[in-house]
Amino acid sequence: MKAGAVVCGAGIAGVATAFQLVVEQGMRDVVLVDPLPPLTLTSDKSSECYRNWWPNAPMVGLMNRSIDLLEDYAHRSGNAFHLTRHGYLYVTADRDRLSAMEAEAGLITDLGGGPHDFYADGDRLRAHFPFLTESAVGGLHARRAGWFSAQQLGAWMLAEAKAAGLELIKGEATSIDSSGDRIRSVTVDGATIETPVVINAAGPMVKKVARLVGVDLPVYSEVHIKVAFRDHLRVIPRDSPMVIWTDPQQLDWSKEERSGLEEMGRDDLLNEMPPMCHYRPEGGVGSEWIVGLWEYHRLIQEPVWPLPDDSLYPEAVMRGLTTLVPGLRPYLDHLPQPVVDGGYYTKTRENRPLVTRLGPAGSYLIGAFSGFGVMAAAAAGELLAQLVTGRELPVYARSFGLDRYQDPSYLAEIDAVSNTGQI
Repeated sequence: MKAGAVVCGAGIAGVATAFQLVVEQGMRDVVLVDPLPPLTLTSDKSSECYRNWWPNAPMVGLMNRSIDLLEDYAHRSGNAFHLTRHGYLYVTADRDRLSAMEAEAGLITDLGGGPHDFYADGDRLRAHFPFLTESAVGGLHARRAGWFSAQQLGAWMLAEAKAAGLELIKGEATSIDSSGDRIRSVTVDGATIETPVVINAAGPMVKKVARLVGVDLPVYSEVHIKVAFRDHLRVIPRDSPMVIWTDPQQLDWSKEERSGLEEMGRDDLLNEMPPMCHYRPEGGVGSEWIVGLWEYHRLIQEPVWPLPDDSLYPEAVMRGLTTLVPGLRPYLDHLPQPVVDGGYYTKTRENRPLVTRLGPAGSYLIGAFSGFGVMAAAAAGELLAQLVTGRELPVYARSFGLDRYQDPSYLAEIDAVSNTGQI
């Protein structure tokens, strides 16, 4: 078998790349390979959100372009993937943090992010969002932000690409021939596909696939979990933005609960918890579902399935959310039946993605998207297709290559920033 290009990985990044190559660039004989059905490893387990609110120019540029494309795809598909624009609302009970939030808003606005609304005091904030805690002293509502169905977006792109000639093969790429320092072929479950182009879009497995071309990627993977529950009391309005509590917090356990947690060795739930507990509504106007997320584990490991289990995660998230939305407290006496799933955030040390040439000629990489793969996929897939086809590149392209780690000034910049890996 021969192919013009082989894309390894049918998650949202691989599907977006194949869509760009076949539908938008008119490339022929493109093959998409994955041992699993498309969009089923991590792409269907994300929070499915998007924003252009980022603290550096390359990410603002990439996300603005991605949102442009998402809006175009929504128009072309009849909004098959339910693109919304309710925004991200960052909330704090710390006046110093509120001041820092305002200063950062000026920086991000200058970089091209926004628009946004800034609430300089708690009363103004609660006038718009009355369900929020009285302890909130203010917040910021980033407006070019929201969420959509990643599964439906991927399904639409995949259908369009298949109609234009994309071939989908179920199988695993087990070896890549790069003799003479250029791509020659890919072996998929024992069958050889001759091709001059291989694109590594393997999601959490990008490091493994990169080794097939002799490259050790500077990435790592972190477990991330989310929980969904029915808000049958209708505490949270359906038109709520995604709301993020930007402060650390201490969960309120009873004396008996604390004793039990100590016996279980769960000091992580007894000590000060990290910031960024957040939620968003899930579904349309008639839905009762809420999605809650709080990454307090910081568990870094090689990707394995099933994910590590935390039976207390739903309760911990609910308790964290009651700090933000006190009306949720009745659920602590009777937790709604939770639905828990998750995946891995595969990331670089400074949490910028990799969309770049990789090793031998004809080898490319699109990955390390951490928790923003769904929102970045449209523009990142376009950028990778532009690299493959030799088109003119956008200004942010050079910021997502591996050669950035050869730049001393760039290394000094990221070393100077205290970073948890989240931006």
